[in-house]
Amino acid sequence: MRKSCWLIILLMLASGCMREPSPRKEDVITILWAQWPLADALQRLSEGFTRETGIRVVVRQEPWGSFFDAFFRRVHGDSLQYDLVAGDSQWRGLGVREGLYTELTNWIKHNGVDRQMASAAMTGYAEYPIGSGRYWAVPLMGDALGFAYRKDLFESPEEKAAFAARYGYGLAVPNTWEQLRDIADFFNRPQSGLYGVTVWGRPVYDSIAMGAEAFIWAYGGDIGDQRSYHVKGILDTSASNRGLEMYKKIHDLGPGDTIPSYLEVNDAFKQGKVAMVMNFFSFLSELADPNSNPYAGTTGYFAFPAGPKARVTSLGGQGLSLVSASQKKEQSLRFLSWFVRKDVQQEWVRLGGFSCDRSVLGSPELLAAKPYHAALSESMQMMRDFWVVPEYVSLLDIAQKHWYRYLSSAQLTAGQVNAAIAKEWEQIFEMAGYYKE
Repeated sequence: MRKSCWLIILLMLASGCMREPSPRKEDVITILWAQWPLADALQRLSEGFTRETGIRVVVRQEPWGSFFDAFFRRVHGDSLQYDLVAGDSQWRGLGVREGLYTELTNWIKHNGVDRQMASAAMTGYAEYPIGSGRYWAVPLMGDALGFAYRKDLFESPEEKAAFAARYGYGLAVPNTWEQLRDIADFFNRPQSGLYGVTVWGRPVYDSIAMGAEAFIWAYGGDIGDQRSYHVKGILDTSASNRGLEMYKKIHDLGPGDTIPSYLEVNDAFKQGKVAMVMNFFSFLSELADPNSNPYAGTTGYFAFPAGPKARVTSLGGQGLSLVSASQKKEQSLRFLSWFVRKDVQQEWVRLGGFSCDRSVLGSPELLAAKPYHAALSESMQMMRDFWVVPEYVSLLDIAQKHWYRYLSSAQLTAGQVNAAIAKEWEQIFEMAGYYKE
């Protein structure tokens, strides 16, 4: 090549005429998630991906109340508007049956994602059917139910002395549900505007079900057999009934069903109305912000206590699934490959996300990053989930209806409502063809 040609090229480079081409219009991928601060955090995180690849990411947010419909109801009419969806853990069955999710089994195993992420996260956010070894998502947001509590109340010398005198042991973070009940009873002072604890009492989305099922498991019961789909003789047993009864006892030591769900229970805590509050850690994280919570400096966190038979919590969180109708699968897979990198997972934690990466979960950096991470990390080792089947919405509606009736009534027994749920659930499974002759 002549020297004059080289000179032209050098001049073009210097003037910026040969810059990296800007992203084309089609180099944009869209992620659907619920409307909350963590979706904003994912949007900020994705800026790093755009800098590396030139592919822009848009995180489209839908209110929690319409999040499900935004995907399952609308996607058939406008299937190209989302490339990835941060679906709730229970969505997988329906997403697979409707052909809306792309199977990622080979991609996940080839890239070692199944070994990188916590096994409970792969089961809870990616696998369907359970135990099949087939994967449809990458764990995005690990989450579980836990508690926040007022350390200023728990550590008050006057309160500690009064508690020990009444119950015969020291006031501290509870190890068992019976101890939590005692603590809730001790701080339950409605005449002074203080309640012992707030657990969900209104049938908003999956609220009551997520709380009640954890108590049922803790007392040796179960919501059913996730492999045979039989419910009678499992949910309607004395063990399951005892778990539901304890949930009601603890529920009744709070403001009842006046506080619907999720964000509202945090509001009660921030207003100084409760000593303890149950919520998913993704929502409890808000309480660490002094701009939001006046008690942030004295707010502590703990994982679910143990029942007489098990220590278990309900799984929350989401997996990131590739929409089958997406025309940008290559770009989307590049994003997933980037997202599971350890440095990106660490940045996700720094921005407020909850990583499921084994090495990040147990790292001192994560445990020290936020005051609730130690309790969350502990909870991630004992998670169980609701039914992960295409019919889960119907199953959830039935559970919410009957368990709400039980919490709201002094006449109904745990045995009556659990038997009613078992009967209706088995009718759904039978009509759906789950029972083979």
